[in-house]
Amino acid sequence: VLYHALYIRIDVGWLRSALLLPAISHVAAMFVVLLKFSSNKGQAGQFMEAHRQWIQRGFDDGAFLLAGNLHPSVGGAILVHNTSRSKLEARVNDEPLVGHNIVIAEIIEIAPSRADARLEFLLA
Repeated sequence: VLYHALYIRIDVGWLRSALLLPAISHVAAMFVVLLKFSSNKGQAGQFMEAHRQWIQRGFDDGAFLLAGNLHPSVGGAILVHNTSRSKLEARVNDEPLVGHNIVIAEIIEIAPSRADARLEFLLA
């Protein structure tokens, strides 16, 4: 169960309450990771095998749902679930192309509220 901290406004400022209230929704966040080439794109070839292995680990760990190229040859995108933002940020920072400044990563968080019947498992 996710928890949100309750904040209370009083004259001396914002204080964090010791009370933790259950989150309204049990739906886990989803993410889109965009990996866009930087000016170092020409160096990508020497790190592609390590990049492919990184992608495979994401699928093996159950975090990655889909990965593919952005067209026209501007980078890649990954659909991610079953993880927290902090864990995803750590995973993305371990990506070889990110580490060598060949791609710039952007993480977009999605709070799913509706899905096609084929994707309802993402709402659980």
